[in-house]
Amino acid sequence: MTETEATVVRKQVVVDAAITQAFATFTERFGDFKPPEHNLLRAPIAETVFEPRVGGHIYDRAADGSECRWARILAYEPPHRVVFSWDIGPQWQVETDPELTSEVEVRFVPEGPNRTRLELEHRHLDRHGPGWQSVGESVDGDQGWPVYLARYADLFEQAS
Repeated sequence: MTETEATVVRKQVVVDAAITQAFATFTERFGDFKPPEHNLLRAPIAETVFEPRVGGHIYDRAADGSECRWARILAYEPPHRVVFSWDIGPQWQVETDPELTSEVEVRFVPEGPNRTRLELEHRHLDRHGPGWQSVGESVDGDQGWPVYLARYADLFEQAS
């Protein structure tokens, strides 16, 4: 594995949905597939909000009203692509310096009128600085992007 490959995690999943539905489900229902235990707040998450615009955020709002803004929307191009920062550092705390954050690009590729492949690339993991490898191992591991994408795909199974 090259050094560049080590700083990138790639995952994909295919869903039985038109590209517009696949994109809308990812952005509008992010909180429905984000594991509730993935929480940096002191109280249980009441909702996860994905603001659908460049300059928006992905944030968790807890039952007590507190909020954790853990991502910034960098590109929003429905229904083909969205890019957001990953503002969670190696110590599992919000990173406020954009130079020390990685980014996630999600592409939606039609494989037919009612079938879409979601391609996720979490890149620039080394920007997190010392300990960045633990971020990569976490997002690549069973409780990282694989669980998000499996739960995302399950939303389409429930609908059929």
